[in-house]
Amino acid sequence: MTQATPPAARKERVEITQLGRTRFDDYSWMKDENWQAVMREPALLRADIRAHLEAENAYTKAMMAPTEALQARLYQEMRGRVKEDDSSVPAPHGPWEYFARYAPGAEHPIYARKPRGQVGPEHILIDVDAQARGKAFYKVSAAEHAPDHTLFAYAVDEQGSEIHTIYVRDLSTGEDLPGPVTNSEGSFAFSPDSAFLFWVHRNENGRSDSVYRRPARGAGDDVLVYAEQDEGFFVHVDVSESGAYILIQTGNGAQSETHTIPAYDPTSPPRLFHARETDLLYSPTHWNGAWRVLTNADGATDFKIMQCAEDQTGRAHWTDMIAYQPGRYIAAMGAYKDFLVRLERVDALPRIVVRDLSGTEHVVDQAEEAYDLDFSSTLEFDTAVTRFVYNSPTTPSQTFDYDMATRTRTLRKTQEIPSGHDPAAYECRRLIARADDGAEIPVTVLMKRGQKLDGSAPMLLYGYGSYGISIDANFSTRRLSLVDRGWVYAIAHVRGGGDKGHSWFEAGRRFTKINTFTDFIASADMLIAQGYTSAGRIVAEGRSAGGLLMGAIANMRPDLWAGIIGGVPFIDVLNTMSDASLPLTPPEWVEWGNPLEDEAAYDYMASYSPYDNIAAKPYPAVLSTGGLTDPRVTYWEPQKWAAKLRAHSTSGRPVLLRMNMDAGHAGAAGRFDNLKEIAHDYAFAMRAVGDAEAGGEF
Repeated sequence: MTQATPPAARKERVEITQLGRTRFDDYSWMKDENWQAVMREPALLRADIRAHLEAENAYTKAMMAPTEALQARLYQEMRGRVKEDDSSVPAPHGPWEYFARYAPGAEHPIYARKPRGQVGPEHILIDVDAQARGKAFYKVSAAEHAPDHTLFAYAVDEQGSEIHTIYVRDLSTGEDLPGPVTNSEGSFAFSPDSAFLFWVHRNENGRSDSVYRRPARGAGDDVLVYAEQDEGFFVHVDVSESGAYILIQTGNGAQSETHTIPAYDPTSPPRLFHARETDLLYSPTHWNGAWRVLTNADGATDFKIMQCAEDQTGRAHWTDMIAYQPGRYIAAMGAYKDFLVRLERVDALPRIVVRDLSGTEHVVDQAEEAYDLDFSSTLEFDTAVTRFVYNSPTTPSQTFDYDMATRTRTLRKTQEIPSGHDPAAYECRRLIARADDGAEIPVTVLMKRGQKLDGSAPMLLYGYGSYGISIDANFSTRRLSLVDRGWVYAIAHVRGGGDKGHSWFEAGRRFTKINTFTDFIASADMLIAQGYTSAGRIVAEGRSAGGLLMGAIANMRPDLWAGIIGGVPFIDVLNTMSDASLPLTPPEWVEWGNPLEDEAAYDYMASYSPYDNIAAKPYPAVLSTGGLTDPRVTYWEPQKWAAKLRAHSTSGRPVLLRMNMDAGHAGAAGRFDNLKEIAHDYAFAMRAVGDAEAGGEF
């Protein structure tokens, strides 16, 4: 057993009175009062906070020291499954084909193009790896060429704080134009005539709040196009697939609004498509001279598609095009000149449906029991070819070009696993756990073929369950390092996610949020009952809002888990949702409730908020991770969780904090550096169950 002394976090009790209710917080001092400045310049972090974080990192390193050789093996295994010189399938657009590729050993990609239909020569647009050299963090979050192919814009985050600088490169010279855009959210779009760049501003509280326009080759000539007055709305800018409109889209998880600008007059003021309404979500797509609207209007919980004339966009003019069908969740829609494509979910599995101008529809069939599927819009509108990516827990990703007219598919790329991969060596199953209220929770299981179901196998059980986000049954080379060692890897598709439609999301948010936690526990109980694992042999993992799930199930059923990995965990729910200055708080009151004004929301949140419900219990081993410049889940949440858990746990099991002092929400930006973090997480999981290769139990 490793002996190390955990850092002693001082307690400074603060009394918080809110809506006539009082709570206490011993660790609120961990939040730097100048956190906004720290997001932009991490060196400004208060000295005592930095000292404590460094002490936490040193303690974690000491406790994980017996696993260092294992971490190195895991890293090499995972890296060995990554094609060093990987590249994307080229996307044709006009005279060029655009793609991204990696040089051997590179952490970051090269964006390039080549003449259409030719093998070469290659024209490098930006070499991200070269630009990142010598920087602690460097990430290109978005990159796009101008429609006339003369310019290339890219958004760079150099702190992990998601505060971006947008550069525009002149492709004739290879040089960036002077006067880049600063303080951007990272969303931008060229006007279809290539004359202007539209971009989204990020304010001092880290929220997108407005859209500006500048000449594509200009600097400092920014014109305010749209200003959002509701601090609870996100802002995004895009161009319709048809190229006929610039779209300014605003909204949150409960309502949305779109403004349009005609491409033929990009300097004209934006026109309101339809005014925001409570609980109305809509997203317009321009197709065949009219608008098609994906919406939950008229009680269409899992969405339907409506239509309206190009110049009559108000709600009163919408009529049904594809009627609502309960149990069929229409997740997305894309347009081509002669075809409309949509991504649906039925029975918790995705499918692609193609519709032609006559109204004839067909489904693009898939084969396996559990799989992941997504379509990616091509760069061209006037084409019959769409592109989709298929994979499953056992099958590496396959990229297909699909001819919507002939209904034929062409395999363009199969993900290469340099160290080798035999899909037949693994087995994927789709199981059903039953909640106390009768809800059927899908559970995806990946294991070695022939795995004994006698309860002896350790398990990593993953969950998320928020914002309507689906956790798909996809392929991951990383998981194989556990599965090859006899682990069972499982995903619980709990309520709060979108796995079974928007109604599945609604059944796990706000005043039904506890369903997310009890669904996860029911999934674990089912897996134990069927012999896939045993209580005390499960390591649970969740990230971000999935970290909220981890904190809740740690409090509710600590006996089930050998370990818990809370990645950048949204753990201090009540305090965070009561701080309107934080980047995501006002936009997310629709998800969680507003405890500043709503007593019922306060009381319900207080009943499950993981940080507020920590008590003297035999907690399992816990790994809490964070990023110093994370704007989504601020660094002090995982820091406070670790300190409070350690002070209350009666089990003697370790509580570890790993804080990345040079990154934000997504961790390390490089493709291989990120594998080192995963290797660390897996080594923790193996140590938590007492695996001899990890040096036995903590």
